[in-house]
Amino acid sequence: MANQLYDFGREAFLTGQVDWSTNTIRAVLVDTSAYTVNLATNKWLSDVPAAARIAPSSPLASKTTTAGVAGAANVTFSGVSGPSCEAIVIYKDSGVESTSRLICYLTSAVGLPVTPNGGDITVQWDTGSNKILKL
Repeated sequence: MANQLYDFGREAFLTGQVDWSTNTIRAVLVDTSAYTVNLATNKWLSDVPAAARIAPSSPLASKTTTAGVAGAANVTFSGVSGPSCEAIVIYKDSGVESTSRLICYLTSAVGLPVTPNGGDITVQWDTGSNKILKL
């Protein structure tokens, strides 16, 4: 599956419920053997089973929005252990899983898939025209 926006994430951008520049946006490494993505119905971080969420990131930094393209500085997940991670879920962090809105599901980023070994994992976002996501 290519990188895609969740339907409710797309809707949130259009209704002003997600502001890439000012909201706390995070990424989480995901084990796809424990999570089957449904872009049409998954809405909240709680829709991604806890067992599938291997490591959350700190808030994305240096976010950009030029020409409807969302970018950010590369992200490092610290001290990661657990099963193989094949995807990244980007979400707006409200501090509560049941209200933290899913934005996009990524399966292609430099560093994916990755098998954690207890060390840090750095994910490099696409530096091309689509960066993390394009509306």
